[in-house]
Amino acid sequence: MTLFIQQLFDGLALGGVYCLAAIGLTLIFGVLRIPNLAHGTLYMLGAYVTYFFLVTVGVPYVAAIGLAAVVLAVIGVLLERVVFHPLRNAPHTHHMIAAVGAMFFFQAVAQAIWGADFRRMDSPISGSVTILGAQISWQRIVIVVTAVIVLGLLTWFIKRSIHGQTIEAIEQDRTGSSLVGISPSRVSMLTFGLAAALATVAAGLVAPINLLAPTMGDALSLKVFAIIILGGLGSLPGAIVGGFTLALAEVMTSTYVSAAAGEGIAFAVIVLVLAIRPTGLFARAVQR
Repeated sequence: MTLFIQQLFDGLALGGVYCLAAIGLTLIFGVLRIPNLAHGTLYMLGAYVTYFFLVTVGVPYVAAIGLAAVVLAVIGVLLERVVFHPLRNAPHTHHMIAAVGAMFFFQAVAQAIWGADFRRMDSPISGSVTILGAQISWQRIVIVVTAVIVLGLLTWFIKRSIHGQTIEAIEQDRTGSSLVGISPSRVSMLTFGLAAALATVAAGLVAPINLLAPTMGDALSLKVFAIIILGGLGSLPGAIVGGFTLALAEVMTSTYVSAAAGEGIAFAVIVLVLAIRPTGLFARAVQR
């Protein structure tokens, strides 16, 4: 029972990270109808920029994540303007090729600045708490609580704020939204900036318990694509449910079966969902 509680909290913490990253990718797909293959590298850059502010500059942990999120939001906007906006009328394969190019570029930049070796960011939140006999680190509890708070704020932003409602409007009907004065170009910039910031928050939260490397975003990209396929392309509730579901399945499989099986669970999810319900669990009609 103690082991199960331990793995449950590990899965919830990992699920919070997956949700924050997957929601950004879901928003981009909903607005631009393209899969951003460079999303994992934004997560990687977010981890390194957080490391820079925390270790090199010496700002507090929370401030480091906040500053890194601002920096990556700007990078996300620039990525949309420089790479994706000029291709807005091109076939989707062009977007994918451009995203792969951006992915390799960002990895090369990270390697040139911080090197190819692994780096460790010490956790500023030490200690643990005993829950039902299991020792749960405070860092994992902070990840879960922060993820829930950020998801709540994001839901409020999308549903209640003017800018958030423009994102939802473009997702539902791009042409109709344009006719009533909503600028798809501005919404695309906002979406990329928001997605990059969410990925940075996720990276900053998990960086103290993971090693940093220029290729750390590659595995995450696979996981978040599995999540949005599971939940349904363009569905925010699907990204949340899919994120926690995949994380819990990965952690439990790694513990009770094998580590290799845990790593392969994302592939199994993709295959099963595409075979049984290709539209995902929370699919909805999307207008172009």
